[in-house]
Amino acid sequence: MRHKIKRGMRVARYIVYRETLIDKKNIYWSFAGAFLGIACVGLLSHFYLPVKDNLFLIGSFGASAVLIYGHTQSPLAQPRNLVGGHILSAIIGVTIRFLVPWPEWEWLACSLAVALALVVMQITKTVHPPGGATALLAIAGSPAIRKLGYWYVLSPVASGVAIMLLIAVIVNNMTSIRQYPDKGKWI
Repeated sequence: MRHKIKRGMRVARYIVYRETLIDKKNIYWSFAGAFLGIACVGLLSHFYLPVKDNLFLIGSFGASAVLIYGHTQSPLAQPRNLVGGHILSAIIGVTIRFLVPWPEWEWLACSLAVALALVVMQITKTVHPPGGATALLAIAGSPAIRKLGYWYVLSPVASGVAIMLLIAVIVNNMTSIRQYPDKGKWI
């Protein structure tokens, strides 16, 4: 009986509690990269546009920052996926915005944009989950974003992605414990 209890406790400890080692250096570099990446995009927006129109900081950039600064070895965080996922999704989102009557069919436009963006990212092997949000923002974003039309692809999407990619390459390669892109995968 005693043996079964000890065995049960060992199994419970294995399932419930797993000690994870935290690499403080890695956390520091993740913080530095995410802070600098979003700060640079925000500063560009601050000096380029009026304070009320913060167009450069779109929500999908926050999710991209988590991937490219926090989980650098993920296939979804590599440069091809980052750039291709955002750019293709932005083009699809804006195109759907013009093709589907808005605002009557906004629900259809939103769902169609995200679904098509996902399919195109899968076909081109550039799956980047925040790209779905980029397509969605082209339709459901603020009136200022919707007014941009295809300029949305260049600014804020392409310019923001370029800045974040540059910061990711610099910050993630400043230390020997991190490498970006993973194993030199640019394409």
